[in-house]
Amino acid sequence: MPDRDLPESEKHPVAAGLIALVGVGLVVGLIAGLAALAGTRLLGLGGDDASAETTQQESLYLPRPEPTTRPSGPLITLAPGETQSPTEQPSQSQSAKPPKAPKKEISLSASQTSVAPMEQIDLTGVYPGGEGAILQVERFTSGSWQAFPVTVSVSDETFATYVQTSQTGPNRFRVVDTDTGRASNDVSVNIG
Repeated sequence: MPDRDLPESEKHPVAAGLIALVGVGLVVGLIAGLAALAGTRLLGLGGDDASAETTQQESLYLPRPEPTTRPSGPLITLAPGETQSPTEQPSQSQSAKPPKAPKKEISLSASQTSVAPMEQIDLTGVYPGGEGAILQVERFTSGSWQAFPVTVSVSDETFATYVQTSQTGPNRFRVVDTDTGRASNDVSVNIG
C-alpha cells in the first residue's frame, strides 16, 4: 500500500505522539494549577489576599509633635492602686536629692609587674561613660608625664592595649582622655 493513501497523522507517528503528549501535559498541568490555587485560597494561604487585608486593616499613624509642659508638682512614684491626696506632702525620703551619678573615673591595670626590656606590657581598664573616647598612654619621665606613642579607644566602657619599652627600672604608665583631659590612676612596671 503506498504512503500517499494514508492520513497525515499516520505518516509521522512519532510527531503525532509528541503533539498528543504535549497536549495532555498542558491539560493536566492546567488542572493541577487550578486545583492548587483553589486549595491555597480555601486554606487562606494566598499571599495576595493577606497583603491586601494587612494594608487595609493596619496603618502607621504618627501624631504631630506638640510641645509639653513640665509638671508643676513633686514627681512621686506610687505603688499600683495607690493614690495621693492633694493635701499629702512627700516624705523626707521622697524630697531628698536624687543620687549622684557615678564618677567617670578611668581605672587602669597592668597584667605584668616585671618584664624584660621590649617585652609586652598589657594595659587594660574600665572607663564608665567613656564610650568611644580615645585614650593616650603616658609615661612618667624626668618628673613629668610624657605622651607614649600608643593610643586606645574605649568600647563597651573597657579598653585594652599594650606597650613595649627598653627603658630599664621602674616605669609608671597612665592613660588620659584626649577630649576631657581626665587621667587614670598610674601603674608601675619594673623593666629589667
